[in-house]
This record gives sequence, structure tokens and C-alpha cells, in this order.
Amino acid sequence: MPIRFTKMHGIGNDFVVVDWREDAGHVPNTARIVALSNRHTGIGFDQLLSIEPARDPSCAFYYGIWNADGTPSGQCGNGVRCVAAWLDREGAIERNVPVRLESPSGPVTVRVLGEGIVTVDMGEPDFDPAHVPLDRPPHATYTLEADGEEVSFGAVSMGNPHAVVFVDDVTDPRVDRLGPLLTHHPLFPQGANVGFAQRLGASHLRLRVHERGSGWTQACGTGACAAAAVAHALGLAGPVVDVDLPGGRLTIEWHGPGHTLWMTGPAAFVFEGEV
Repeated sequence: MPIRFTKMHGIGNDFVVVDWREDAGHVPNTARIVALSNRHTGIGFDQLLSIEPARDPSCAFYYGIWNADGTPSGQCGNGVRCVAAWLDREGAIERNVPVRLESPSGPVTVRVLGEGIVTVDMGEPDFDPAHVPLDRPPHATYTLEADGEEVSFGAVSMGNPHAVVFVDDVTDPRVDRLGPLLTHHPLFPQGANVGFAQRLGASHLRLRVHERGSGWTQACGTGACAAAAVAHALGLAGPVVDVDLPGGRLTIEWHGPGHTLWMTGPAAFVFEGEV
């Protein structure tokens, strides 16, 4: 049976969005997702997003997230902006009105500010290593060994696991080598999204992210949130940070413990299709 889809992206992090509001509980098999994600023989995407009826009565809709390798994900910052923009275009939500959406890791509040610009309450960053999860006692920073090298990093959950490594230059070949090694390091029992952050100032970071399940991406919304949160927690950044990723810029605002973190950025439509 043919399935309609929308191809979208958030600063280069690309998605296929499917409307399952009338087909709740539908779950694609892993092999099908992998085939569709192939950029040569399929549609090509970093994640598949489904829009479904909410399970939580306080939320307007639920959205599911699957990585390119078919594994489920708990959260996707660029993805939720695309979901909100898709719902706005469908007339399913009101512009400039806060709306609660249900993700696999819990509710988030979104607000469509204008054509293709969305701000999202991503919740409070969770630095408890047991919730990342990370097999270490709580600490501000951690170290691990990868390929004979000791690497220092911060760890935080944004509904999915993140490790943040501060480097002098994100274009350093060392970054290319360490990304896959850290993502699959045994210290992270569920794998990790690994961000390499270059500090350009108290309100400016440059970032590259190696995502579990998708590899290097043009952008990672939760990765930008994690990098800004870790930088702020370590005294390296203020409460409002512009994060430049290969695909574009996100603005992150977090005022510390007891406050939720807000992410603002674009969401773009590419094309409609049927598969």
C-alpha cells in the first residue's frame, strides 16, 4: 500500500515525515527503514518521523522517531521543529500559541513563531549519569580511553544520551577518528550522540555531532542543546548561545538548574512523495 510522505530538514538534518494520525500504532520494520534511508536507492534521511494521535491527553499529538539504521530514538530537536512546522502547514495547530507535543521521551512544548521558524521547550537538561545512561558516578566531567587516547567530556541527557567534547578546532582530523569510537564506547550502554564543541566566545559555539544510529549529520538539535548546557554548567558560556553546525545555526537559551532549555531554529519543506 502506498504511503505519502514529506521530506523536510532542520539546518541540514533531514527527515521523512509520515502522517499516521489515522493509523495509530503502525511501526515500520527495521529493514524497511534502512532501505528507505539509503541516499542512493531509497529516499534518504537521517530520521523517520511519524505523526500520531497523542497517548498523553495533555498533548495535541505524538511523534515517533527512528534513526536511519532502524533503531528508535527518544528525542530529536531538529525533528520536533519539523513536526511543528508540518502541523502548522496542515492547520492542525495555531501559530504563536504554545502547543504540547508528546515525544517518545515525554512532552515538549512548541511554538511556531513564523513561516518555518519554531521554538521548542526541550525540558531541563539531566546531568544524572544514570539517566544518560553513563556507567560512572556523578561528576562535572568524565574521562575515557579511546584508541590509546584519554578523552575528557561532559555528559547530559536531553531525552537521549549526549557526550560533549571541547576541542580547539572541530575540523581537526582527530575529531573524525574519535566520533565513531566514542559513540560506541562501552561506557555508554545505549550508545551516545557525541558532540565536538569549539568555543568561539561566551555566547558562541561551533559544533559537529556524530549521532548514534545515523553517523555524522549536518545538524543535531539535541546535540546543540547538550553542548550549550554543558558549556553553561562548566562556566564556559552564558545563558544564550548561538550554536553553528555544518548545516546552520540554532539559538539555545538555558538559565541553569531549575529552568527548562529553549531551542529556536528553522524547519524547511523539501518535497512531497509517495512510496
